[in-house]
Amino acid sequence: NRIHPQSSIDMRGLFVTGTDTDVGKTYVSSIILRELIAAGHSVGVSKPACSGAVFEAGETRWPDLDQLAEAAGLSDIDLICRQRFQASLAPPVAARLEGRQPDLSAMQDNLLAWESRADIVVFEGVGGLLCPLTDKDSVADFATWVGFPLLIVARLGLGTINHTLLTNEAAKLRNLIIAGVILNDAVGLADTPAGRTNFAELANRTDVPVLGIVGRGGQSVRLRDHETPARIDWSRLASSRENFATSPE
Repeated sequence: NRIHPQSSIDMRGLFVTGTDTDVGKTYVSSIILRELIAAGHSVGVSKPACSGAVFEAGETRWPDLDQLAEAAGLSDIDLICRQRFQASLAPPVAARLEGRQPDLSAMQDNLLAWESRADIVVFEGVGGLLCPLTDKDSVADFATWVGFPLLIVARLGLGTINHTLLTNEAAKLRNLIIAGVILNDAVGLADTPAGRTNFAELANRTDVPVLGIVGRGGQSVRLRDHETPARIDWSRLASSRENFATSPE
């Protein structure tokens, strides 16, 4: 079955996507969850599918889901994601290796279950925006159905300008609203030439807000530059498609 483009979801939220896999979507999503909870919000978290299991002491675990559950104060990863696959591959590819197919309805139900339980939902996508989610649908198709503004997580360093601008264009072609871009310094490139110039170059080449840079070691997002600690108002950015344009500045 295909995703219907029209959504009737009555929730506020952010759809966290990335310019690629392993750019830090889960890391940034966890920061957002903690800061929203600290601000007094009732917060939900959902992920349509999760690939890439680890095996520890005879137990199968999904580190991304464990990290999200810890940030949200949840003990059951089923509340976040029921479509879990062992191989570190796109969900439909990983599913085929297990003789399965991704269940689109289960992905949607996981998100809808938060409708009466949370006032803001942090939804983390899979891979990049055009990553396959089912045999027929991409993450972008799911983002269109959800209707939350996109928060694009990009890798700080060489190559991120191209990847980020391509992601922005793909989102705009689908009329997706972009709340902004976060640069994630996952491997300590802030003091390299690319790391020092990424923020300004992206800000000059797109009308999408470049919101800040995430440093290493569990720091909060730093707004606008490498030095100034500041908090982003995630609650303001988290909204539905219908009211995002009228959210206060």
